[in-house]
This record gives sequence, C-alpha cells and structure tokens, in this order.
Amino acid sequence: MLILHPNCQCCDKDLPADAKNAVFCSFECTFCQDCAIEVYQGVCPNCQGDFTSRPTRKGESLKKYPASTERIHQD
Repeated sequence: MLILHPNCQCCDKDLPADAKNAVFCSFECTFCQDCAIEVYQGVCPNCQGDFTSRPTRKGESLKKYPASTERIHQD
C-alpha cells in the first residue's frame, strides 16, 4: 500500500490524502507539483527518477487506511 506523506519534502506545503497537486517518484518521495517542476525540473533529487501524479485516497478507504502523519522535509 502506498504511504501518503502529508507534505511536500521541499517546501513543506500540506498535501492531504486527497490533494490533486501531489506528485511522487518510484521511491514514494512526495512533492507538490510546483516544487517538482520549478525546483527539480521533473527529476526526483533522491532517485533521479521522474514524477507522476500521486493517487488520492478518500472516504472509507482513507478511514480504513489513513495517510501517514510523518512529515519529511529536506533541509
């Protein structure tokens, strides 16, 4: 199951489980679309892979499988 991190690892913007502007890489590094494009030019700084839109999780699925509360932020 995907770990839905609650924030952008670059700017620390909140990215709830239903965020439409969240992207991630194959390692599940999570960023907002703005940072992924403007800061990293579409390439993950951790794995050098590309980004894709992160799926959303809502309703009963979110209640049964909540998003992570662990915030990851790169200094």
